[in-house]
Amino acid sequence: MKILVVFYSRSGRTKKIAEAISDILKCDKEEIFDLKNRKGIPGFLSAGTDANLRKLTAIKEIKNNPSLYDLVIIGTPVWSSNISTPIRTYLSLYKDNFKEVAFFCTRLGSDIEKVFADMEGICQKNPIALLALTSREVARDQYMQKVKEFIKKVKEETAK
Repeated sequence: MKILVVFYSRSGRTKKIAEAISDILKCDKEEIFDLKNRKGIPGFLSAGTDANLRKLTAIKEIKNNPSLYDLVIIGTPVWSSNISTPIRTYLSLYKDNFKEVAFFCTRLGSDIEKVFADMEGICQKNPIALLALTSREVARDQYMQKVKEFIKKVKEETAK
């Protein structure tokens, strides 16, 4: 089974989880780069506003074609109770190329069901596994057990 981990990370937390998943699964990974400056307080504020308005953004050209993978694991930070704008853009652009999907997110709040439902709605695929981690869990390196449970679920579902 060929797996790709795709993620966007403004602060580095989502990237940390994506790297843990791809290291354990020994699979390819693709970081999505937003062409809009999201640094500092102005970037943080524009990120929340754009996410609330469900805007799309310009992203750097991807290297890995998702249609060449059996499973694409997609990770996003939660911005203002929504999918990050770069991942919303990625899902919108490549939704027809996914065979199977799994989702993960890093968050401060508790709107994960809404975020995962939005991701599912955009790509029109039921995820085979879901993982939600708080920013605190990631910052304190208290995420590995949940990552391993997520990977176990991914392996169980792909073995069917």
